[in-house]
Amino acid sequence: MYSQKLLDHFQNPRNTGELEPPAQTVEVMNPVCGDILRVSVLWDRDVVKAVRYKARGCTASIATGSALSEWMEGRSRAELAGVTAEVIEEAVGGLSAESKHAAVLAVDAVRRFIRASG
Repeated sequence: MYSQKLLDHFQNPRNTGELEPPAQTVEVMNPVCGDILRVSVLWDRDVVKAVRYKARGCTASIATGSALSEWMEGRSRAELAGVTAEVIEEAVGGLSAESKHAAVLAVDAVRRFIRASG
């Protein structure tokens, strides 16, 4: 049902926790399933220097939060603007139809960062 990559991110989540200010933090929620993703980013000019996340929800949401944190690190705001649900799905080795909402939640978090900087 789940890919090996997804299970690895779920069982061994990367970059968990929160960063203290001056890090920027956003929180997004899926109102249908109740999953919550909180992401903190420390910027070095326009590049993500450090990222941490906390997730409450299903296996896929926890795993995509981990994959998102790895994907974001070292990227510029312009690169972040190019994130899609497909990018996140690929980072976890694919998602079933019932789990695709987790990738959308991750993209919503990134878009919050982009809007905050605009």
